[in-house]
Amino acid sequence: MARFPRSAVPRLLYTFFSSKTRRFYPSPTAALLLGNFEVRQFSAGNVARAKDAKEPWWKESMERLRNIGISAHIDSGKTTLTERILYYTGRIHEIHEVRGKDGVGAKMDSMDLEREKGITIQSAATYCTWKDYQINIIDTPGHVDFTIEVERALRVLDGAILVLCSVGGVQSQSITVDRQMRRYEVPRLAFINKLDRMGSDPWKVLNQARSKLRHHSAAVQVPIGLEENFQGLIDLVQLKAYYFHGSSGEKVVAEEIPADMDAIVAEKRRELIEMVSEVDDKLAEAFLNDEPISSVDLEEAVRRATIARKFVPVFMGSAFKNKGVQPLLDGVLSYLPCPIEVSNYALDQTKNEVKVMLPGTPDGPLVALAFKLEEGRFGQLTYLRVYEGVIRKGDFIVNINTGKKIKVPRLVRMHSDEMEDIQEAHAGQIVAVFGVDCTSGDTFTNGSVKYTMTSMSVPEPVMSLAVQPVSKDSGGQFSKALNRFQREDPTFHVGLDAESGQTIISGMGELHLDIYVERIRREYKVDATVGNLV
Repeated sequence: MARFPRSAVPRLLYTFFSSKTRRFYPSPTAALLLGNFEVRQFSAGNVARAKDAKEPWWKESMERLRNIGISAHIDSGKTTLTERILYYTGRIHEIHEVRGKDGVGAKMDSMDLEREKGITIQSAATYCTWKDYQINIIDTPGHVDFTIEVERALRVLDGAILVLCSVGGVQSQSITVDRQMRRYEVPRLAFINKLDRMGSDPWKVLNQARSKLRHHSAAVQVPIGLEENFQGLIDLVQLKAYYFHGSSGEKVVAEEIPADMDAIVAEKRRELIEMVSEVDDKLAEAFLNDEPISSVDLEEAVRRATIARKFVPVFMGSAFKNKGVQPLLDGVLSYLPCPIEVSNYALDQTKNEVKVMLPGTPDGPLVALAFKLEEGRFGQLTYLRVYEGVIRKGDFIVNINTGKKIKVPRLVRMHSDEMEDIQEAHAGQIVAVFGVDCTSGDTFTNGSVKYTMTSMSVPEPVMSLAVQPVSKDSGGQFSKALNRFQREDPTFHVGLDAESGQTIISGMGELHLDIYVERIRREYKVDATVGNLV
């Protein structure tokens, strides 16, 4: 019997089947009668899409996405809280403290200077998964000197957690951060941290938030004990008591409310319902008619009011003592918006900068904003928030501000200073690209539209300093450092004094300028002499 060579068999089968599928049939019935019909392959995703053709393919993925920032006054526990979030969501496998004895430092403090000083200098992006939801997180600095980091993070986020210290209460930078959240219309949760500390008083802090920050807010939790007796929390929406067991508080145990706390729980739940019903008509109707309000009704009302920025739910806990972080994560999912629930606007450059609302879906043309630049090991790293459409590795994108067409050579997701290569990212995601020459605030599209996103507010420098390299041979590296820092930080200015010929650097404060002088020494090996502050 004659045999075909092995390579010829697939070719013959391909020719046979492809010629059959190319034949024209007047109707599907004719094709069926002739016994020649094509079986279409469906992937699991296609089957799901076919079941409900009305639902776009991206809807579920967008609804399960949250972009949040964590902001607060200095030493309120932002980075410690982020460290616990990463641990409980499985992104890191052991906890390291900000000023820990092991000298490792928190994951989000990737710069040596941050670990030494125990402060956050640059905002750091990461992502994690909690109960099948993807959460993109930006941890921001607390010092007023690095306020631009908070500004550009809030510009691109859909929601935020405002951390307040249960002892210090509402402090100066808490007010500044809250003002920035209002400027960019960011819905927020408040988290009263450090309930384990001596002198903690969450109810005093809640009243300060109402008076100083003008928050229409109420507690959604009641602590079980305070200071060294802080044991757990009672959820006023679900009416459950939560305790945190295990070496790192990873086991959350739900129990019935302790009998001795029934009275305060009833009082605080009524206060919560009253506050929410003042800004939510649906709940107000049920409340005024004395109808029983279920946990589901209350949760939905809190969500509506929070997304509308009419209400701020207040959570409690102690990140350092591993208590209250998991319920806060549940609150992020329950009460903060997904990208398609937030209104974002662009300016149409072809129509005299008419304001255009972006649907925020992956179906539209690409619109992305470069909100932060960083000099990485492989060149300039540009952080992008994708507002609409899809960006793919290898695609050509257009910088609307300069008119340049650029190819995307590498697309990554950031986990502090680590990178994960990805092939594409859709609307609502925060990613970074390499090798794209641009400045902070530039808008990128696929070329089919000429939209620019409204730029962020950049404060003017308040302090100046004369600086020059000790060695004349290091002038080239010195200039390179100053140029890089100017590109990365819009609040850092470099000028030349006309009389003395000295280089003058200007910034947001003494700490801001000191950090840059130290970074010039460490990263560029250039010692600099510093004059007096002006």
